[in-house]
Amino acid sequence: MLQLAFDALHAHDYPVARERFEPLALQNHPIALSSLGYLYQQGLGVAVDLEKAYDYYVRAAALEEPTALFNLALMYADGVVVAHDQFKSHELLLRCAILNFPQAQYEVALSLEKGLGCVQNFSEAAFWYEEGAKRGHAGAFNNLGVLFKEGHGVIQNYPKAFICFSRAAQMDLPEAQYNLGLMYDQGLGGEADHDKALQWCRKAAYNGHTKAKAILRTLQEEGKIVF
Repeated sequence: MLQLAFDALHAHDYPVARERFEPLALQNHPIALSSLGYLYQQGLGVAVDLEKAYDYYVRAAALEEPTALFNLALMYADGVVVAHDQFKSHELLLRCAILNFPQAQYEVALSLEKGLGCVQNFSEAAFWYEEGAKRGHAGAFNNLGVLFKEGHGVIQNYPKAFICFSRAAQMDLPEAQYNLGLMYDQGLGGEADHDKALQWCRKAAYNGHTKAKAILRTLQEEGKIVF
């Protein structure tokens, strides 16, 4: 039944998906509960009902369903249905991160880096960024690279920062493309290569990175490059 429910969901037949998830939810199936929460949150096949979405997420989160934990954490962070509670949000994200949910691992690391809903801890942030990076999260690779570049929570290591930025840049993350360009420009983690620096800066600018756009604009106005 669960596969049939997902078949309907992927076919955008949301009313049928809901009908197939509901009997499973009555049996406290965690994925069905979480999926119904998502349908009500997004208004897919039903009218938007954030309170119902919250209730379904709470039931699924009690069963340690990762997506429900993550979405519930966002509700607390944004003050949706419940009062804004960054500490509760961090607690839920951490539970989700422990279940190897990459986006939660990234968000937990970000919270620890900035001290949002928890005590600031760069070494713990580095740990969770690395966990997210292991599972292919581009933002986790980039932010781990920043920690290695700055020596926050880890021993400063330009070659490792360079590798992290490279992995995220290859995933088309603008911030990482910009950071990799800086590494090439400054010769950090390897030999300086201004052609490659410009190449990555161009890619970042093309993908909307504001600072990269400004640098290219200045270089063009100074007649140092042409497009």
